[in-house]
Amino acid sequence: MTDTIMSDGTEKTTIDGEDINFDDFQLEDFDTAETAAEPVQHAGHDLNFFKNIPVTVTLEVASKELSLGDLMKAGEGSVIELDKMNGEPLDVKVNGSLLGHAEVVVVNDKYGLRLIDVIDTALSSVES
Repeated sequence: MTDTIMSDGTEKTTIDGEDINFDDFQLEDFDTAETAAEPVQHAGHDLNFFKNIPVTVTLEVASKELSLGDLMKAGEGSVIELDKMNGEPLDVKVNGSLLGHAEVVVVNDKYGLRLIDVIDTALSSVES
């Protein structure tokens, strides 16, 4: 804990994160009328709430990291080589995090994806 005297004469106390020991808190004994009246459901018991949360699924063909200067030189007809070979599985991302790999399919004139493998085992274990 650090005390600092401000220029206006007030004292400001700052707490360093290392000064706090959360083991000292008795959180399991914390009880209010609201929590006592209604039992708390733990996350492992009912996951139906989470099944309705919308997420964005993205199929990423490939990528390339290059400098802004190189990108500014690109014009119509320019070719930028990407990091995947033809025929390699594509990355499936959920809200930007890698879920697995897939291949492109066409269903009723719309693009779709066929999952080849799922990397995030925690997500697949949520299914009921």
